[in-house]
Amino acid sequence: MIENKIKMTNEPPVNFEQQTIFKQSREAPSAQPSITGLGLSENVAGSLAYLLGFFSGFILLMVERENRFVRYHAFQSVYVSILFFTLFTAAGMIPMTGWVTEVLLMPIGLVVWIILMLNAHNGKAMRLWIIGRFAEKQLH
Repeated sequence: MIENKIKMTNEPPVNFEQQTIFKQSREAPSAQPSITGLGLSENVAGSLAYLLGFFSGFILLMVERENRFVRYHAFQSVYVSILFFTLFTAAGMIPMTGWVTEVLLMPIGLVVWIILMLNAHNGKAMRLWIIGRFAEKQLH
C-alpha cells in the first residue's frame, strides 16, 4: 500500500497581495510622450513624418505648429527626401555607371529611412550630419 508523506499544517494560505512578484505597479509611467495637435503621441507623429518622405513631412509641417520634436523630424524627412531624390536623379544622368550608383544608393536609403523612423518612434532626435543642422535652424 502507498503511504502518504504529505504533512498538513495549520498555516494560513498564501496571500498574493503581500508577495512582490505578483504585485502590479500602481504608479503611472513617469515619461509619457506628449500629445500633438493631431491627437497622436509625438513619437508616432515623428515616425510618421518619414513614412512617405517629402509628402508626409510637408503635411506634418503644415498641420503641426507647436511640437518641436515632430517639426524637427518633419523638416529632416523633407531634407533627406530631397537629398536622395537629387542623388538618384544625378546618378541616373551618368551613362554606363549610373545604374550601379542607384543600386548602391537604394539599400543605403532604405537603412537610413528605417533607422530614422525607429529613432523617432523611440523618442530620439537623431541628428544627421548637415541635414540635422538645417532642420534645427528651421525650428528657431
